[in-house]
Amino acid sequence: MTSSQWIQLNIEVFRSQSEAVEDAVLAAGALSVTLQDAADQPILEPGVGETPLWDNCILTALFPASIDTAVTEGEIALQLSFSFQANWELVEEKDWLQEWKKHFKPIACSEGRLWICPSWINAPQPDAVNLRLDPGLAFGTGSHPTTMLCLNWLEKQSLQGKTVVDFGCGSGILGIAALLLGAEKVWAIDNDPQALLASRDNAQRNGIEENRLVTLLPEQIPTQAKADIMVANILAKPLIELAAQISALTLAKGQLCLSGILSHQIDQVTTAYLDQFDFKPATVVDDWVQLAASKHSD
Repeated sequence: MTSSQWIQLNIEVFRSQSEAVEDAVLAAGALSVTLQDAADQPILEPGVGETPLWDNCILTALFPASIDTAVTEGEIALQLSFSFQANWELVEEKDWLQEWKKHFKPIACSEGRLWICPSWINAPQPDAVNLRLDPGLAFGTGSHPTTMLCLNWLEKQSLQGKTVVDFGCGSGILGIAALLLGAEKVWAIDNDPQALLASRDNAQRNGIEENRLVTLLPEQIPTQAKADIMVANILAKPLIELAAQISALTLAKGQLCLSGILSHQIDQVTTAYLDQFDFKPATVVDDWVQLAASKHSD
């Protein structure tokens, strides 16, 4: 008897086969199924209503190690109309609570003033501005290019005493960074209550007073929520749809930072804001874009 509790089956499949194989392995007793890219194919912004998936995938199914792999493989084959190559491997016993933490390291922003640090790691630069953030339910740990583009932009701004609106706040990382860099107040807005909860928890973890980061659903935005600095790291489609609202929330001569945009979407997004903003040249990293603009004076 093996000391491992689990064994996993890896099958390389085409996208068109993935659903059938997933159903077959679950019917054969798989405890979980995951899909990952088999050919280093990027998936960027999906279309509305689309479920993105790679053309070539590796499907991994987890089973108890006590199963008869030959019998299980035969059960799967009976349910499929095509042949497949099965690769079985024991899953190494690990302390999974600690294992996932290895994937998250401190991240320095471009100017070196701001670091994003998981709570279990000592800050590499104790004298820098260190934002404590752990992976959680809401998007935004600093590792994605769009988040880092916005953080790099915020790091260069004069934030002392300014009011910031973080539209689509997710984990609250951008708003919290703005406060740690000198902003006076942040209105953190998101349509997901889990994001607002994550933002509040992360603000508390970083010693931010409750009245300095105020979390709101879009329908709760008060009239006094106006931004000297507006940041919105969402996606191109909602940025276009929200252009009028985002513009109205930004004060005259206020600064705008937009991201979550792909390079081929720059013109579409800027066009939605050009009547009120002057844009600077786009910053592009790995096909993701950050747009910066200044609002016209009244």
